[in-house]
Amino acid sequence: MSETEILLRCKKGDKHAFGILVNLYKKRAYFSALGFVHDRDRALDLSQEAFVKVWQSIKKIDPDRKFFTWYYTILKNVCLNDLRKKTNQPRPYSEFIDFDPEEIKDSTVDISKTLENDELKKLIWDAINKLNKNEKEILLLREFQDLSYTEISEVLNCPQGTVMSRLYSARKTLKSKIGEHLK
Repeated sequence: MSETEILLRCKKGDKHAFGILVNLYKKRAYFSALGFVHDRDRALDLSQEAFVKVWQSIKKIDPDRKFFTWYYTILKNVCLNDLRKKTNQPRPYSEFIDFDPEEIKDSTVDISKTLENDELKKLIWDAINKLNKNEKEILLLREFQDLSYTEISEVLNCPQGTVMSRLYSARKTLKSKIGEHLK
């Protein structure tokens, strides 16, 4: 079943079709929210809250447009509203590092390599978090969400040329910041 068919069924109130849609996008939605709030539990809650809002306004969706573009706009607003309400600072980078306790049991794991990878991840995320808001958002949408320039332009309601120039600037800044540390 195509996304358009699923969306048409959703518009008719088909909860099963909506469940399919949620399953298709829940992981991508979670990581998008995580990019805003830097907190795993809140990211999960907010991505689910955004899906609820989508269901409540599903009759407004245009089945001929990409679902995720529409969903992301809703998710972004949910996350920004949550951030306005919260006075908490983002949690430290350490929450982004994947940790598998089984690796400790495996004597073949090279601990120094794991530490190097974690340090590189931290370096990259620190550099991303130092970008200005517009550049960071465009970079995350392009590199982590695989949205096209056109889709990013629609989501952010800005010209495609602006998207391209901000992405270029973000990549250049990242290359500079990360390059300094790798020398």
